[in-house]
Amino acid sequence: MDCKATVNLGAFSRGGHTRGDHKASDQDLGCKEKYIPCGIVDEDTAQLYVTFGSSFKTSDFIVDTLAAWWQGLSATEQGAIDRVQITMDNGSESSGVRTQFLHRLVQFADTIGKPLHLLYYPPYHSKYNPIERCWGIMELHWHGAQLIDVETMLEWAKRMTWKGLKPVVELSRKVYAQGVSLSKAAMQAVEARLERHPLLPKWDILIHPVGAD
Repeated sequence: MDCKATVNLGAFSRGGHTRGDHKASDQDLGCKEKYIPCGIVDEDTAQLYVTFGSSFKTSDFIVDTLAAWWQGLSATEQGAIDRVQITMDNGSESSGVRTQFLHRLVQFADTIGKPLHLLYYPPYHSKYNPIERCWGIMELHWHGAQLIDVETMLEWAKRMTWKGLKPVVELSRKVYAQGVSLSKAAMQAVEARLERHPLLPKWDILIHPVGAD
C-alpha cells in the first residue's frame, strides 16, 4: 500500500511525447488540478485498488482508502480474512510514529474486528514494494497521453493491467486537513493498543481489535 507522486491534469506531454490530436506542453505551467493516487495491491489475488484523491496526501486519506477497500469486499471475502497485513514504505504520513495514522488504524481495527499487522520496508527498498511496480506500469501505460481532465485520467487508469487484471479505480473529492496530530496524552491511549516488535518497534507493529484475546 502506498501513494504515488501527484498527477497533474492538463495539456502536458508526459515524457516529451504526445498521444492524441492536441498539442501539449513539456512543462507544468501552473497546473491547478492535481490528484494523488493511493493504491493497494492484494498480494494473494493480485487485484489492484486505486483511489485518486483531489485533496492532500494525509494519514486520513490513506486510511480512508484502506477502509474503502475493505468495504468493497464481499461478506465472504471479509470473513475469510483472519488478519490484514499491510506492507508499505515508511513515508511521513504513514510511518510507525505518525500519531494520526496509528490512531486511525486502531479505530479501523476495532471497526472491522480484525488484527492489523503493519510491516514497513527499510529505507531505499521501495523497489521491493509491489505497489511501486504498479505505479511504474501505470506511468508506462499513459506515457505520452494528455490527461486533460479527471474523466480521462480515470479511464486511462482503468485500462491498465497488473498481472492480467484491471484495477478497481475510485475517485475521492473529500477535503483533508494537513498536519493533524494527537497530543501526548491522547497518543498514550493509542500506544497502549500497539504491539511493537522489540527489535523493530517502528517497522513491525501489530494492532488487535478491542475485545480480542
